[in-house]
Amino acid sequence: MSAVDEGMPGFAPGFEVPLHRSLTEPILLGGAPRTVAIANGTLAAAVGLGLQLWIPGVTLWLVGHSLAVWGARLDPQFMQVFARHIKYRPLLDV
Repeated sequence: MSAVDEGMPGFAPGFEVPLHRSLTEPILLGGAPRTVAIANGTLAAAVGLGLQLWIPGVTLWLVGHSLAVWGARLDPQFMQVFARHIKYRPLLDV
């Protein structure tokens, strides 16, 4: 039963908008935020392929992606919060 059927004040009949899950859920890539996963993979590929340091490249990717997944499980928007903390450091300092 919708709010319109119940006669809730402030709702006009015929003006319902569907809210899709894809608009409300964060975009994750392998459990990590998309931008962090792409940046981490690019950096690990540069170390592993460009510098030909395979073990450090794979280790960097594994540790970085694991930390990003851990952060996304706690708060899917942790990168936006971290960026805001860096930008407004004096205001958000504890």
